[in-house]
Amino acid sequence: MTTVRPLAAAAALCGAAAMSPAAAQEDLGARLSIELNAAETDGESCKMSFVVLNGHDSDVAQAVFETVLFDADGQVDRLTLFDFGALPAGRPRVRQFVISGTPCDGLGRVLFNGADRCEAEALDPAACETDIRLESRTDIEVIG
Repeated sequence: MTTVRPLAAAAALCGAAAMSPAAAQEDLGARLSIELNAAETDGESCKMSFVVLNGHDSDVAQAVFETVLFDADGQVDRLTLFDFGALPAGRPRVRQFVISGTPCDGLGRVLFNGADRCEAEALDPAACETDIRLESRTDIEVIG
């Protein structure tokens, strides 16, 4: 299993700009919202940009998710880890991951298979797995 680290961590202002004002302030309840906001092919790689919002009352110090990438035909391409890093309460963050060896049109689905790591001192250990809202603004489906 490979680990994919964030390419860039944008400031909260960039994350808020990527979301509509209503969505950025929406009451999520005690859950995480993960949106695949953009997918851009760069040669033989796919750069995926996610907008993440932590709706919990407390920060998540580190969130790492086991993900399964499926090709356009629905077959498993790879199992990997997406390290979303720190997720402050109530503040959007943008995280980018580069999937090497596969252009974006070669991907059909991303499955969030579960939390590999969820470090959140004031939250339940299942805070990264319970009632996560997953969305996509791209042709790549996101499920969990």
